[in-house]
Amino acid sequence: MTNNVGQGQSDHGQPPPSARPLALVTGVGRTVGIGAGIARRLAESGWDIAFTYWSPYDERMAWGGEPGATASVTDALAEHGAATTAVEADLADPDAPARIFDEVERGLGSVTALVMCHCESVDSGLLDTTVESFDLHFAVNARATWLLIREYARRFAAAPGSGRIISLTSDHTVGNLPYGASKGALDRITLAAAHELAHLGITANVINPGPVDTGWMTDDVREHARRMTPLNRVGTPQDTAHLVDFLCSPQGGWINGQLLMSNGGFA
Repeated sequence: MTNNVGQGQSDHGQPPPSARPLALVTGVGRTVGIGAGIARRLAESGWDIAFTYWSPYDERMAWGGEPGATASVTDALAEHGAATTAVEADLADPDAPARIFDEVERGLGSVTALVMCHCESVDSGLLDTTVESFDLHFAVNARATWLLIREYARRFAAAPGSGRIISLTSDHTVGNLPYGASKGALDRITLAAAHELAHLGITANVINPGPVDTGWMTDDVREHARRMTPLNRVGTPQDTAHLVDFLCSPQGGWINGQLLMSNGGFA
């Protein structure tokens, strides 16, 4: 699904340059999710937005799919003047990252910021995790992160110092083994990019947002998270979005190679 707001195509089939930089945000499957919140905030700050989603993931989770979410997110971004491209992609497929960038570049041009909010997350522990589930978590959370970063770096064409890579992580491993372990691998992959891609002028950081209420919390989980947070509330997608917005700004360019805790002091 593509909606190029206010942009035509050049004579050579490529979109003309936009005055707005372009961010690619992965994992924007639901309007209440962190990815959608980040995409909206960046659009408000003057970014064009490409985003990915994978409906079968949400449909097999307890919260279920959200029909019309892609159109709703697209409309919300367009209200802030953003040209948008939405790509449905299964990030368990190792060919997906290259295809995503191909589609995004055809629709909107070169990506300046890569913000990765996608995940595979199914609760299971040391004794009940299956090999198939373990492998799927690492394929989506770790391997796809590496392949997206690699594809982004190979195609990077923005001005040195403007490039941004941001990944969302979690340290919740007990009872959540494959998710937490694969997110730990994601951390290392992303932080390596801060050094290996320094010659391109790209910064790379990881954000741990702590427990964020995006519709998955039970009343008991929400109450526990609230009590364990000094500010006596749980996190929101907007909390994470504000930090991403800062890191993507020129003012955030000195923050690099960091794992940032943005969890309100959750213990």
